[in-house]
Amino acid sequence: MVEVERGLPRIRGSVKWFDPGKGFGFIVADSGGPDILLHVNALRNFGQSSICDRAGIVVSVQQTQRGLQAVEVFEVTPPDDFEPEETDDEPVDLSLELEPARIKWFDKIKGFGFANVFGRPEDVFIHMEVLRKSGFAELQPGEAVGLRIVDGERGRMAVSISSWETALHKE
Repeated sequence: MVEVERGLPRIRGSVKWFDPGKGFGFIVADSGGPDILLHVNALRNFGQSSICDRAGIVVSVQQTQRGLQAVEVFEVTPPDDFEPEETDDEPVDLSLELEPARIKWFDKIKGFGFANVFGRPEDVFIHMEVLRKSGFAELQPGEAVGLRIVDGERGRMAVSISSWETALHKE
């Protein structure tokens, strides 16, 4: 059964690939059919600037002259086959408050970056694995996110990331 959102069908699927540099990628619907174009603007309206390959996604779609295109993103989940590199990872404590933050910088090659929480002076460390586990492919400087944070040996560190739009709706 296909849900309808403002007259447009709502589709559940997974990201086939997404290239933040090009600003687009494609979704494969769980129900089959042609690939669905995912433009970065639809992701940005959801509060993300990237998404990792094989991430789960729920979108509304419309038919265009070039084929199906995602109009609005409603949900993003990590890939089903995601397995953290470290097997002793504990599940994220969802009772931790989502804190509003902006990305200071993130370097995919180095595998980490930092964010600033609003109203707090110290940086928050973000590791690449947390990024992947949260369904992101990369983060852009200035991007608004919601972080669940713990105190680590070397300071505050993120254990999960949400798009700010998602964080606003969960609180």
